[in-house]
Amino acid sequence: MTHYDFSTGKRGAIDPTPTTKTRITIRLDTDIVDWFRHQVETAGGGNYQTLINDTLRQYIEAQESEPLETVLRRVIREELADYKTS
Repeated sequence: MTHYDFSTGKRGAIDPTPTTKTRITIRLDTDIVDWFRHQVETAGGGNYQTLINDTLRQYIEAQESEPLETVLRRVIREELADYKTS
């Protein structure tokens, strides 16, 4: 049995996860993950998971920023189109 001497060892750096982040396990298509990794490589570095998070955030903000008037006009057009084809 091998014995190791840790008496002079020092604790390594700890990278705490910010409280605004939640660790999850998610399955994504390989080509999606590859695309995000490629984007990070092309940009000269970074973290593909952060890029995915930023992309999702931009999508959500775009969805929430659509004015009510635009939504109502779209819904009315869709309903009228359905009415005309019936």
